[in-house]
Amino acid sequence: MYFVDNAVIMAAGTSSRFAPLSFEKPKALIEVKGEVLIERQIKQLKEAGIKEIYIVVGYKHEQFTYLAEKYDVHIVINEEYLTRNNNGSIYAVKDILKNTYICSADNYFLNNPFECKVEESYYAALYADGTTNEWCMQEDKDGYISEVTIGGENSWYMLGHVFWDERFSKKFIEILEAEYYLPETRNLLWESIFINHLSELQMKIRKYEADYIFEFDTLDELRIFDSTYKKDTRSNIMKKISENLCCSEEEMVNVTAIKAQNNEAAGFEFDLQDRHYRYIYETECVERI
Repeated sequence: MYFVDNAVIMAAGTSSRFAPLSFEKPKALIEVKGEVLIERQIKQLKEAGIKEIYIVVGYKHEQFTYLAEKYDVHIVINEEYLTRNNNGSIYAVKDILKNTYICSADNYFLNNPFECKVEESYYAALYADGTTNEWCMQEDKDGYISEVTIGGENSWYMLGHVFWDERFSKKFIEILEAEYYLPETRNLLWESIFINHLSELQMKIRKYEADYIFEFDTLDELRIFDSTYKKDTRSNIMKKISENLCCSEEEMVNVTAIKAQNNEAAGFEFDLQDRHYRYIYETECVERI
């Protein structure tokens, strides 16, 4: 058993699919059922006895600064959040990784999944009954991840936190440092680097029951989990649109981000009754299409 040394919560991304709420604040700072997402996760970590917590931020990083004083956490800025995938956030904290939880700031855990002692490295997973587009994992006879495919059926898929024991952390950082400045590494998730080195990086699957770990990629997904967002999206943009179109926020559905060339959200589309609209963030213009 390994005593957990610390935890890293990754919160640097723009969450472009979460438009329009992500235009106004990082997704990690939205309230879900009365609690700020990242604050709930920080409290769960601390309740498990993990006191040393690092928050890796980038997009709208100034909105996270209050957490340092409120919860005594460390704020680390990932300056490359717009030009790299999440391997940049791992690189930003590479010197503190030991027996470490690696967490995504936008996960909502129904119950506290964290422990102060962990047996070995693992990736949290839920089971897909039928087909899924998620990253599906297969395990060998000893329970270690032996293959990962994007999409599958009747399979355990990656969702939620991971734990790296010190041996795993050391080996992963060794690989990351060797490959970090290769052009092909820039756009890789850290998970992709892990998959490319499965023989060197042993990790098991930690299996959770359905409805234990939640992740909201879009406003419509959040509305399913927290129904208060149907009538009140907490978005000034949505409120202005509802006033201009003389409708309620609840009537605007199927909200889908429009991405720019740099993968940032440039706006979003939505349905209103039998009509379809587009909102462009830069011009604050709504048009029927």
